[in-house]
This record gives sequence, C-alpha cells and structure tokens, in this order.
Amino acid sequence: MRREPGFDEHSEAYALFRRGMAFLDARHPGQAAQLLERALALEPDRMSIREALGRALFALGETSRAAAQFEAIVAAVPDNDYAQYALGRCLVKMGRAAEGRGRFRLAAALAPRRRLYGEALGGASDASPSDAV
Repeated sequence: MRREPGFDEHSEAYALFRRGMAFLDARHPGQAAQLLERALALEPDRMSIREALGRALFALGETSRAAAQFEAIVAAVPDNDYAQYALGRCLVKMGRAAEGRGRFRLAAALAPRRRLYGEALGGASDASPSDAV
C-alpha cells in the first residue's frame, strides 16, 4: 500500500514551504519561488503553498504566473478573501483594472473589516500582494 505524503514538520514539502516562506519574508522572491515550486509539485492541493508562490511570482514581476496561482485558489476556495484580493492586484497590473476592481469588491464583501481591500477599490494600485501580509 502506497503511503500519501504528509504535510507536517517532518515532510519534505513542509520543509521546502518553510524555507520558501523565510526567503519570501526576507524579500528574496527568486529563491522563494524555486523552493515553493518544488513544494507545490509534492503537494499540489496545498493552497498555502500556492498563495506563497503567487506572492513570490508577483514580486518577481511574473504577473500572469502569479495570477494563475491565485485563480487556482479562488477556483478551489471561492470565499478566500486574500486570494480574491491578490488576483485583483494581478489583474490590475495586467491592464485589466475593471476585472481587478471586481475582485477587490468581492474581497471587501468577504472580509469587510480588512481596510486594505476597501483601499484597493479606491486606488486600484499596483502594490504587491505581499505588501498586505
């Protein structure tokens, strides 16, 4: 019987995720993306890995690839307010401001206490999704 890989402190995917997050927090998105892509290959259904990878890719200027990660999260978990917001940021940066504002509205409706989402509606700026974390 084949054992499913775990996502705990002893798993390779978790170790890669933690190292990737450390690089992301230290503002080294290139190194973070490399580790997070490896983690995602091991655990493709982990939304936390997808979110971190999306943030790293956005910081690298790889907006369409970042958007794809946030779209996957939204498809799996439509009420994920942060993924809606981050996808909105990507869309704005890709020149699709109207679609981005729609995502900001949805994020604000899902989490009305998050000022950032309402502020994004007012300006639809190109700030990084990682700036919100």
